[in-house]
Amino acid sequence: MSNDKVTPRGAYPHTKCVGDFIFVSGTSSRRPDNTIAGVEIIDNMGTKHLDIEAQTRAVLDNIASNLKKVGATMNDVVDVSTFLVNMNDFAGYNKAYAEYFNAETGPTRTTVAVHQLPHPDLVVEIKVTAYKKQS
Repeated sequence: MSNDKVTPRGAYPHTKCVGDFIFVSGTSSRRPDNTIAGVEIIDNMGTKHLDIEAQTRAVLDNIASNLKKVGATMNDVVDVSTFLVNMNDFAGYNKAYAEYFNAETGPTRTTVAVHQLPHPDLVVEIKVTAYKKQS
């Protein structure tokens, strides 16, 4: 198993191509070594700061990496579904998201609050659908 890629945490692929559509499974900020981007220990008691902007950037970078493996880019994304553990993180998420997409040419988007994600340090998960004409 390669040490430079994140592997799915269950019986599913990161991406599934169906015709010209590319479906990307829910993606987190988990790194190949199973650490989570955007988690900072801030004192000697182990108190954590969970950084929504850093996690959102890492999630979108992971999505970009998965799209690249099937010959697509973030420009091919047509729809985004985002799951936030806390809607108080919406502004920070939105700020980081705007570094990757814009309102005029970007994808449609839905953002919902969820009770929890598969790891307590995760504050955001994103899944996307892309469209890339196959040759």
